[in-house]
Amino acid sequence: MLTKTTRLNLVDQVIVQIESLIESGVWLVGTKIPAEPTLVVELNVSRNTLREGIRALCHAGVLTTKQGDGTYVSSGSTLGKAIQRRIQKSSILDTLEVRNALEQEAARLSAERRTEEDLVNIRLCQQECSSYTASRDIERYVVADLKLHQTIVESTGNQMLIELYAHITDSIQESISLSLRKRFTEELPQNEHSELVEAIAAQDTKEAVNNVQQFFERLKRDIEREYM
Repeated sequence: MLTKTTRLNLVDQVIVQIESLIESGVWLVGTKIPAEPTLVVELNVSRNTLREGIRALCHAGVLTTKQGDGTYVSSGSTLGKAIQRRIQKSSILDTLEVRNALEQEAARLSAERRTEEDLVNIRLCQQECSSYTASRDIERYVVADLKLHQTIVESTGNQMLIELYAHITDSIQESISLSLRKRFTEELPQNEHSELVEAIAAQDTKEAVNNVQQFFERLKRDIEREYM
């Protein structure tokens, strides 16, 4: 439900409310937002104020206006679009190094903070990876591998880290997937993350970080052979 804004910094308040509706899932990506007259009434702002807010969000890549049709949600957050634009200007290795840094910190925090419920979820993801490795189901392995890393990140409880990781991973997922698929044709990654999971289970922060570092060193070599 939209709440009426005050008279102070109206454009910014309109932007914040629209972002909140998108990020909370009330307005889903790809859907058309309410018509201008409806928003003017519900937000209690002028058409010009509303248009300025929408224009700013269009510029940020969160909204897209289609002439003669309306305005649509094109991204789940301004942060996501900003990261995507930055990644497009960066090399895959630069982006991979950032993901490596995030995952090392995630492994450390997970080993420190994970709950028993978190550990159960992490082990389930690891079992999925092992199952798809055994059946040589490459497509499902790629999805399960990503899910395992995301579950570890989520076990940190750090919402900013979780959001940053999700945006970066989405942006380079295709390249990572290509590397994993290539490895399936050469050698099967048997129990690839078992040592990482056991380090998190034992709350061994140093070993957890070392395992992530070794994983990314291998991944970096694979990508260098593929793209360099």
